[in-house]
Amino acid sequence: MGSNCRLSMMIEANKRHPSVRRQCELLELSRSGHYRRGKAQPSARDLANERLQKRIDEIYTECPFFGSRQMVRQLHREGRDVGRKRVQRLMRLMGLQAICPGPNTSKPHPAHKVYPYLLRNVPITRVDHVWSTDITYIPLQDGHVYLCAVIDWHSRYVISWSVSCSMDGPWCRSVLQEALMQGRPET
Repeated sequence: MGSNCRLSMMIEANKRHPSVRRQCELLELSRSGHYRRGKAQPSARDLANERLQKRIDEIYTECPFFGSRQMVRQLHREGRDVGRKRVQRLMRLMGLQAICPGPNTSKPHPAHKVYPYLLRNVPITRVDHVWSTDITYIPLQDGHVYLCAVIDWHSRYVISWSVSCSMDGPWCRSVLQEALMQGRPET
């Protein structure tokens, strides 16, 4: 039901209220639209969109990480001939958006300082010569988790690691402290 139809339902015709004409003016509705509202039947396309929205909602509940492309593929597998732009429009109307990290998460902020790469031309020839740490995300059925690991560059041995639902400083420090309890890198 559209917003105009909802507004039209608010209009009452009796002596205590302003005239129907005045109420329509206040709500910025046409009088013909007000009188037509009781006779209107939903079109076949509206009914098809409602059924499609219901199925999109069911798929999204099962797989909230599906964007419009994957949603269209799933609908095609089910035998529904639907285009991506239509699915995008319906998902936008329903307020559905794939649950995943956004784009450009690795772009540096222009105000942040760029540090020089200190290991350029340094041959890494032994264990505990150089360590590094990295954080990545692991997609799951209901969202994602973060993985933080400290790795020895020479042996590729994972010295310490941890998984968390949020990426915060204390969690990263605890992974580093656990690695430092097992040894110290030279560099």
